[in-house]
Amino acid sequence: MSGTGLDVKPPEESCDDPKCPFHGTLAVRGRMLQGTVVGESGRTVTIRRDYLHFSRKYLRYERRRSSTPAHNPPCILAKMGDKVRIMECRPLSKTVSFVVIEKLRS
Repeated sequence: MSGTGLDVKPPEESCDDPKCPFHGTLAVRGRMLQGTVVGESGRTVTIRRDYLHFSRKYLRYERRRSSTPAHNPPCILAKMGDKVRIMECRPLSKTVSFVVIEKLRS
């Protein structure tokens, strides 16, 4: 268990980012999501989640996807194609309200 109160393994590296939930002062709460990193821009990554939605009219499932921008702390440093877990936090910018808390696999 880490200092965030979550059942995730804390990163081996340390950082001095104030927006890091492990080494900074950022509190996490609310929803926890999983997805794949499909875009990078500075310390922000875009996470894509694929899911199935049931169509009642056709009695079938359709594939859908959504993308969520998330803050990428330097101690985790997720790259393109990495499977990550993100968690909700306070709004960090106009569009970013999630932070990467764990890198699951490449």
